[in-house]
Amino acid sequence: MKHVFLINPRAGKRDQTARLRGLADRLAAHGLKVSCLLTDRLGGAEAIARALAETGEPVRIYACGGDGTVHEAANGIAGYENAAMTVIPTGTGNDFLKNFGPDAAKFSDPENLWDGPDFPLDLIDCNGRYCLTIACSGIDARIADSVHRYGGLLSGRGSYLLSVAVNFLFKPIGRRWRVELDGEVLEDDFALVSMCNGRYYGGGSMPVPQARMDDGVLETILVKNVPKATFARLFPAYSAGDCWKFPHIARVVTARQVSITACPGEEDIVTCLDGESMRSQSVTLRLADRQVNFFGPAGCSPNATAREARRPANV
Repeated sequence: MKHVFLINPRAGKRDQTARLRGLADRLAAHGLKVSCLLTDRLGGAEAIARALAETGEPVRIYACGGDGTVHEAANGIAGYENAAMTVIPTGTGNDFLKNFGPDAAKFSDPENLWDGPDFPLDLIDCNGRYCLTIACSGIDARIADSVHRYGGLLSGRGSYLLSVAVNFLFKPIGRRWRVELDGEVLEDDFALVSMCNGRYYGGGSMPVPQARMDDGVLETILVKNVPKATFARLFPAYSAGDCWKFPHIARVVTARQVSITACPGEEDIVTCLDGESMRSQSVTLRLADRQVNFFGPAGCSPNATAREARRPANV
């Protein structure tokens, strides 16, 4: 069994490569075959993870980075029975690990990970690309996408606030889309459509708290377009998972396939997958059941913070 630390030196506020190499050396003391590989470009973690999986040899991959690195590693090993992955967080948000509740802190020490059990997780297939947690399309995705583009002008909180200002204050919230939910067709102005396998994105927002990552069910929340003042007033409830408080605006469904198509004259749909952006005129999202093997501390659960459902009424 190989144990590979897949390190993104650009994750977080500082390069943690030296510290991570030290952690890898500690695991080698258990008699394990341990190595460290560094990503050098966008998509590099995915390419390395896939190459390791394609050998057919048993491998455990430790994705050392933020949510983007985790996203790439999952895409690299999806569907390979011989490969499993875990996370050593070195990013800024680390939304994926929030799904594990108090056990999230244990992932920082690989001594808690190397001999932990494997378990399969569902994925979201979005136009052939996989997403672990939440695939969001709409105002939230456009804000997240702009944060990356403005990062060279301002840092951290500043780039986020600039993105909010540009997308919320100076542009319309809604877009006219045709949305198909397992054959049911809706054409309307939507603020956002988010399919949830996990529960957290955007630094801790939890729109669908009943979502579970291994139950073969994907929860999709649809939010209609509303005036900006109304959206600003209701967004905290959306972020806290309390969309049932405004059933005239929001709806949660468990469709196995959701298709979103921009109506004529509309801009490309911006979709964020675990924080990574893509643009297209049409997006199809569907369940990829139990497609990635994950390992973590003994007794941990990716559903540790999941709540019982409170369904909003249909719009």
